[in-house]
Amino acid sequence: MTNFVPTPSVPAPDIVRCAYMEIVVTDLAKSREFYVDLLGLHVTEEDENAIYLRSLEEFIHHNLVLRKGPIAAVAAFAYRVKSPAEVDAAEAYYKELGCRTERRKDGFTKGIGDSVRVEDPLGFPYEFFYDVQHVERLTQRYDLYSAGELVRLDHFNQVTPDVPRGRKYLEDLGFRVSEDIQDSDGVTYAAWMHRKQTVHDTALTGGNGPRMHHVAFATHEKHNIIQICDKMGALRISDRIERGPGRHGVSNAFYLYILDPDGHRIEIYTQDYYTGDPDNPVVTWDVHDNQRRDWWGNPVVPSWYTEASLVLDLDGNPQPVIEREEKSEMAVTVGADGFSYTRKEGADSGDADAGEKTGFKLGAQL
Repeated sequence: MTNFVPTPSVPAPDIVRCAYMEIVVTDLAKSREFYVDLLGLHVTEEDENAIYLRSLEEFIHHNLVLRKGPIAAVAAFAYRVKSPAEVDAAEAYYKELGCRTERRKDGFTKGIGDSVRVEDPLGFPYEFFYDVQHVERLTQRYDLYSAGELVRLDHFNQVTPDVPRGRKYLEDLGFRVSEDIQDSDGVTYAAWMHRKQTVHDTALTGGNGPRMHHVAFATHEKHNIIQICDKMGALRISDRIERGPGRHGVSNAFYLYILDPDGHRIEIYTQDYYTGDPDNPVVTWDVHDNQRRDWWGNPVVPSWYTEASLVLDLDGNPQPVIEREEKSEMAVTVGADGFSYTRKEGADSGDADAGEKTGFKLGAQL
């Protein structure tokens, strides 16, 4: 049975958005070729141990830190908060939860000031900060704009063995649910949660964890994603394309999943929708619906369910991976259970109620 994370008596920090991820890579030169030469992220600063990268529309110092280390893993999922006082609030909030915290007035990375990092109740290394170094926003630098330009950091995706526990914890932290995946027994397989007014800043995927499933960058249009595929084909690295291109049912976004030289999964993402109204409805998908993960009904490769990146504690050691006890989404949808469907019996694709009949339904309002 799920043991929910208690709700602290002190206020949760006011989170604005996901802001950057720090990942550890084993070969900095190869990682630079992937993220800079292939994907076109812009170098803000670099040295022999780290590269600080940002997307085209960003004005803070970086969205991604590549740090050289012995084990490929994730060192921080970093969120910007609304004011300097909210860093204090984050520290107090996690201390009351009994989590380990570390505060650095000069920040944990270049370009970021006063920050607190925590080992959160799910085992993930979260960071909260406000003070930043501003850099040039490249929005009108069309001389730098590539055909596959990555314009924003969009979201994180975290693998956890207990999605309901994680969902309650993140809702207490101020996140709202946009979409989720469940079955008729009430088992929750995944949840998409946001602070900014898009489908998610982070998502919880049910599986062995804590691990990082992927980090996602947005493009302006679908053709930017297709160009990345063409470029990878031309460079004879199409074997690094794990999934896609395609369109998700959940989020409605056009997507591509690719793997960096260490196996860290990157999603390229575009065309989801606005979620900013206070009564934005939660969309619940049936886990057996073939179109929830891919709107065109294409099967999901097993590695997408099983492979993910380790995450580190505050000492830089990999967190132990705990097995999920509830049945997995892979077992339900990739295994030979005979229950997956594109249309439920009796559903008419032209019927106004076809969405509900095929397992797509609007959930309760928040």
